[in-house]
Amino acid sequence: MDLHRGLIITLLITPLLACGQQSNAADEAKAAPLVPVETGAVSRESVSHYYRTTALLEAPEEAKVVARIDGIIETLAVEEGDRVQAGQLLATLDPRHHRLHLNKAQAELDVIDQELNRLAAIANRQLVSEETIAKLQYRREAALAQRDLAQLQWQYSQITAPIDGVIAKRHAKVGNMAKVQEVLFEVVQQHPLHAVVHLPEQELGRVRLQQEARLSLQGVDGPVPAQVLRIAPTVDPDTGTAKITLLVNNEARHLKAGMFSNVQLRFDTHENALVLPRIALIRQDLGHAVFVIKEGMAERREVTLGYSEGEQVEVVAGLTEGDQVVVRGHHQLHDGTEVTVIDPLQLAAGR
Repeated sequence: MDLHRGLIITLLITPLLACGQQSNAADEAKAAPLVPVETGAVSRESVSHYYRTTALLEAPEEAKVVARIDGIIETLAVEEGDRVQAGQLLATLDPRHHRLHLNKAQAELDVIDQELNRLAAIANRQLVSEETIAKLQYRREAALAQRDLAQLQWQYSQITAPIDGVIAKRHAKVGNMAKVQEVLFEVVQQHPLHAVVHLPEQELGRVRLQQEARLSLQGVDGPVPAQVLRIAPTVDPDTGTAKITLLVNNEARHLKAGMFSNVQLRFDTHENALVLPRIALIRQDLGHAVFVIKEGMAERREVTLGYSEGEQVEVVAGLTEGDQVVVRGHHQLHDGTEVTVIDPLQLAAGR
C-alpha cells in the first residue's frame, strides 16, 4: 500500500519539476544580454588588382665631373645639395698657364695673316710663287688649329655642370691640385626619378607602357604616383624576369635616389564592384565568411572574394549591396546570435 502511494506522489511531482525547468530556461534565454557589434555597409566602388614588389629609386641621369686639365683649384661656386643647370659654373682652375699659350698661338696666327695680306696687296702676282703662298696658307691652318686647341685648354679651366641636377658630392677643395680625369663633383638628376622592378615572365602580358603604379616610402606621407616608362625586350634566363622601369614624379624633390620603396603596379580595375571592409572577413578552411545582421540577429554567410585594395575587398558572391556586415565583435557570434548594433561615433561622443 505504501509502495503504491509513493509511486503516485512521484508521478505527480515529476511533471511539476519539468515545467519548472522549462520556465527557468526560458527566463534565462530572455535574460541573456545582446552581443554588441559594429557594422559596415556593403557598397559599390572601383577596386584594382596590383602586383606588389620592391624597388630602389634611381637617378635617370648622373654624371661625374672630372678635370680635363691639370691646375690648382682657385674657386668653388657650389656646394653639396645645390641645384645646378647644364653649363653652370662649378669651379675654376688657375688659367694663367693656358691663357699664355692662347696668347702665343693667337700672335703666331696674326703674323701669318699679316704676311698673307701683304702678299695679296702686291699687284704683280709674278713676284710671288704659288708654292710660297700655298706653304703660307698651310702654316696658317696649323696655327689656327694651335690657337683653337689653346683656347679649348683655357676653357677647360672653367669647370661646368654637364647636366641639370643636384650636387650629390663635392670632392674639389680650394688650393688642391686637380689632375686630369680626377673626379671633382658628382651630379645627379632628382626630377623625375626611376624605379626598376623585375617582373616574372608570366605577368608580362598584363603590363603596358604608361600603366599606373604607386610607391610607398618610409617617411613619405601618402602614395607616390608612377607609371611604366620602359619594358625590357628580353627576359633574363637566370631569373625568369624582365626589367620594368617606372617613371616616378618628384617635382617637390622630397624623394632621393637610393631610397627603398614598396611598389604596387596596377594590373586591372573593376568599376562599380561590390566591396566590403576587410576587417569583416572571417577565415575558414575553404575560404571566407562574414556575419550579416538581419532583424537583430547574426547570420553567417560564406563569400567569394575578388580583388582587394587597401581596406576594401571585392565580393563576387554571397552578399548584396546594402547588407550590413559585422566589422567588430564577430568573434563572439554564431549563426542566430541576437545582437545590438553600436554606433562608434555615438560611443566616442559618450566618452
